[in-house]
Amino acid sequence: MTETDVIVIGGGPAGMSAALSASESGSKVVLIERDEVLGGILNQCIHNGFGLHYFKEELTGPEFAHRFRVLVEKDDNITVLTSTLVVKLEERCVQVMGANGMESIRAKAVILAMGCRERTAGNISLCGTRPAGLLTAGTVQKMVNIDGKLVGKDIVILGSGDIGLIMARRLTLEGAKVHAVLEINSTSSGLRRNIMQCLEDFDIPLLYGTTIFEVVGKDRVEGVWFGQVDEKFQPIESTRKFQKCDAVVLSVGLIPEMEMANFVSTSRITSGAIVNEFYQTDHDWLFSCGNILHVHDLVDNVALEAALAGKFAAQYAKQKLPTKGKPVKVVAGEGLSYVLPSQVFEGGGQVEVKFRLKAKVVKKSIVAKCGANILGKRFLLAGVPGEMMSLSFDKSGATGEIVLEIV
Repeated sequence: MTETDVIVIGGGPAGMSAALSASESGSKVVLIERDEVLGGILNQCIHNGFGLHYFKEELTGPEFAHRFRVLVEKDDNITVLTSTLVVKLEERCVQVMGANGMESIRAKAVILAMGCRERTAGNISLCGTRPAGLLTAGTVQKMVNIDGKLVGKDIVILGSGDIGLIMARRLTLEGAKVHAVLEINSTSSGLRRNIMQCLEDFDIPLLYGTTIFEVVGKDRVEGVWFGQVDEKFQPIESTRKFQKCDAVVLSVGLIPEMEMANFVSTSRITSGAIVNEFYQTDHDWLFSCGNILHVHDLVDNVALEAALAGKFAAQYAKQKLPTKGKPVKVVAGEGLSYVLPSQVFEGGGQVEVKFRLKAKVVKKSIVAKCGANILGKRFLLAGVPGEMMSLSFDKSGATGEIVLEIV
């Protein structure tokens, strides 16, 4: 059995950043990736817009991944296992299947950084048949950018997630006609900049409060019946219309890859692990970061968050994690869908809490309070659910539950 200080599962941006941070903190690290190369989903994201916060310059996805890959490969404290599948995760130990067959690796701390997967037609109970041409946005991205295959000539996109918005532009540039992006909610789950650059600049309609009623086609997608929904998301039959198309692209959300760690307590909202301010789960040896924890809108934020998780995991491995006081809950109040972390510890010091809004807000404030005590406040000129936001405050005044809310 191999022994190390920290194991990182997942070699995407979160995993590489966490591994580098743990190494910088003095730990021996084993980084495990099931693909042949490190980089994760970034390897197929050939558009730019990455790295502005982390590297202070604009990069494509493969360029961003390459920067991290070079740093990891130069680090003598990091052992990289690619083409290696984690078969089982148990306390401080993982079983892997790789080039040397089945092996066990034991560590003092383990970091989950496996990212997430896309919701499929089955996940959203999409009505109609299941012909060829019904694909998720990530699959379409790989087929177009890596395999050089155009998935259709007449496209309808369901959901306004960032990958779906970006693929609307990509498919248009490749000569396809994107008839519309349909969004069942009243606001988009994607970034405003992607709506502008990927849809508005190409005159692609974004229809809110609208969804697909039924997919039509036997061997191949032939079209969709679509229309508006009411406040309970039920179809309004009087608005039913037919759009001829040969492909339907789904961009309807992501699911954290938590099956391997199904013994961990998870959030009902994010489906990721419930963590404290050190990114520890309810199993103190197990840490979580990146999109497996909660879905980010910027890969730079993934890398920054994972760096913290890597540092704290290394401190835990060396029994140097800051002394904990009494645990204090952090909860989402009025106007918020979730906050993260869900727990901090009594004592002085700054803490950063991330959150997402339930609905669009204009000229409001986000407040963190403990009873009548205001711990922190930030003015929001504008905010939407598709944008992850944060608030930093001094938690030294917290002696009970901390509530974040919009006022």
